[in-house]
Amino acid sequence: MSLNSPPSEPRPTESRLVEINLTDAPEHTPHADEEPIYQPGMDWFVLRVASNKENYVRETLLRKVQIEGLTNLVGRILVPTEKTKTMQGGKQRITETKLYPGYVFVEMRLEPDGRIPQDVFFLIKETTGVGDFVGTAGRPTPMSRSEVEQMLHDARKPEEAPQVKAEFNKGDVVKIKEGPFENMEGTVDEFMPDKGIVRVLVTIFGRQAPIEVEYWTLARADE
Repeated sequence: MSLNSPPSEPRPTESRLVEINLTDAPEHTPHADEEPIYQPGMDWFVLRVASNKENYVRETLLRKVQIEGLTNLVGRILVPTEKTKTMQGGKQRITETKLYPGYVFVEMRLEPDGRIPQDVFFLIKETTGVGDFVGTAGRPTPMSRSEVEQMLHDARKPEEAPQVKAEFNKGDVVKIKEGPFENMEGTVDEFMPDKGIVRVLVTIFGRQAPIEVEYWTLARADE
């Protein structure tokens, strides 16, 4: 659908959101300190945007909505991200990754016939980096409740406690790229993500011995 396309068919009953791989989430009742799943009279929609423009589009739309006084038609605008912690050379590094690259989630109120309100239509259309909404025949398709719950769950993950990405599992065959054991191969015995250390079982003088190395000095043996 293009934002320029006039609506000509009723809203479809099946969502096409499978393309962003949102999985069904269990029923969730918000706690008192949590935001509601839906603002009254609004639904959540998926807006396609240019690659690496997700945050720009979000910030621009939020600013325009405030300036134009359209908060009664447009609610929350989200770009869920995941923060992961890695260790290299004894130093901690935080990496932020978009969970749904190329998409921005917009909460808004549609007209009774399923069309985007005209003021909102032009506000969105005139924003650099915007593509179109997921939907058919000129009408955006609202996300299902389970999709919304999963997206909001991802969006509210605590930023102050980034997760350490588990890059190696017990039993993985790895090759050491640096250090005194460079070019040796071994088997992962334990991954200690908080320390950025992997215990590897290697063969030294015909006997298997455990050594501990920083995970960034390792590569999978088949790479």
